[in-house]
Amino acid sequence: MAFYTKISDTETPTITIDPGQKLAKIDRKIYSGFTEHMGRCIYGGIYDPGNPLSDEDGFRKDVLEALKELEPPVMRYPGGNFVATYHWVDGVGPKNRRPARPELAWLGTESNEFGTDEFMKWCKKLGTEPYFALNFGTGTLDEALTWVEYCNGTGNTYYANLRRQNGHPEPYNIKYWALGNEMWGPWQVGQMTPEAYADRAIQWAKALKLLDPTLCLILCGKEGATTWDFKVLKHCLQPLNNPLSTSSVPLVDMHSIHLYTMAPDHVPNAVAPLAAERAIEITSSLIDLARIENKVPSSQPKTTICFDEWNVWSPTRAPGHLGAEETYTLSDALAVGIWLNVFIRQAQHVGMANIAQSVNVISPLMTTKDKIIKQTTWWPFLLFCKYMRGWSLGVGVKAAAWTEGDTVPEWMRGTQEGNKGGISYLDCSASIDDDGIVSLCIVNIHEAKGWDIDLKGVKDGAEVKVYEVTGSDVMTHNMGEKENVGLTERTWDGKGKFAVKSKSVTMLRWKA
Repeated sequence: MAFYTKISDTETPTITIDPGQKLAKIDRKIYSGFTEHMGRCIYGGIYDPGNPLSDEDGFRKDVLEALKELEPPVMRYPGGNFVATYHWVDGVGPKNRRPARPELAWLGTESNEFGTDEFMKWCKKLGTEPYFALNFGTGTLDEALTWVEYCNGTGNTYYANLRRQNGHPEPYNIKYWALGNEMWGPWQVGQMTPEAYADRAIQWAKALKLLDPTLCLILCGKEGATTWDFKVLKHCLQPLNNPLSTSSVPLVDMHSIHLYTMAPDHVPNAVAPLAAERAIEITSSLIDLARIENKVPSSQPKTTICFDEWNVWSPTRAPGHLGAEETYTLSDALAVGIWLNVFIRQAQHVGMANIAQSVNVISPLMTTKDKIIKQTTWWPFLLFCKYMRGWSLGVGVKAAAWTEGDTVPEWMRGTQEGNKGGISYLDCSASIDDDGIVSLCIVNIHEAKGWDIDLKGVKDGAEVKVYEVTGSDVMTHNMGEKENVGLTERTWDGKGKFAVKSKSVTMLRWKA
């Protein structure tokens, strides 16, 4: 949570932190990833057999090593829109017997050379936990049950034995399963009304939990601030032993929302992720409302938010059917910094967040045949993954405000300004970890003006480590021959005012 007070451009900004004011535990799963059969994410991204940079299993070693820096807790797979026509059984067993299929989400052909077992082997090498999405488009409940049986079955049953026959005697014990993906979308094969989706979701959840009560099932929401979200939540968030189910465990555990942001001009682009903050707040309220109306007792764990697709993306600039390969600018890196600030500030509501995607497709990490490229957005994401852990802290911000121009989406200015008089040029979040190390992130969206900040909460003489991401201009990028935006490190003694550069993401770390 951040408290903002508007001041004039000529006054000294102030940021106040109280390391003793712990607000919410930060779930490490907010730094999770997403790999979809789309463009070059799988083929030519994480899996590139025959390339000298790949290992004996065809996995790009440079991609694995880069992603290990992020320590992603969870990796979502296989989609995305792709999953609406994906049949998991096509992607297991001998590769020379796997059928190629038309792929309708991105209008390609799926070879099925890479499937469940390959993904699980890749996850093991990366050290991450899988999260599978079920086919709610052309798939059936029976097919979903057989996939869970194949992955998690321990008995002498057909699909558990098929997994053993394919060389994997031990169950994978996959915990996270999504009940479809974006079933509200007109682009989606099998598009549904919220009522039709909710009816199917609760029946699938009932059967899946009978097969494996330990599953964490994730509802398909929309963008959070929609009637779709409430209708689905109202039908599916039920108390135990209700008229729809005699289950002794909750049928759904998380609610998924998606949002991509982008604006053609710098400041609207950088602040657009603040729409996600409002979406999270509204979704949490809708969860509360559904629980109240359905008389769900407080002893039953609250459904949390799974923000399992988020990023900066312009489908016009990087069309999905052409692979969605974005060239990210410094402005986009600032936007990602604000995205991550939002997740820290809203830590009490968010149980998982998955950047879309992890390699090549609207990704901070790109591959060529002979190298990887870390885009501008890689660097703020790396800082948060490494350092923003533990508990979120309350932050008070007094700073000048951006008051001119339209926001994207347009409604955001009204919800952000309120009585504040504008949107702060300085966007902040803070945390404290188990070792008592405070991490403060400051995103300065001003294109030209740096600020000397009165930083309250740092003792004089403290050794403060400073990490900065900036560049020569907001449109600079790393997709040429030179890395124009990277990470610089320095120290500050905590004395006097702290200088924040224009158009920058800055993280400070010190012992409380």
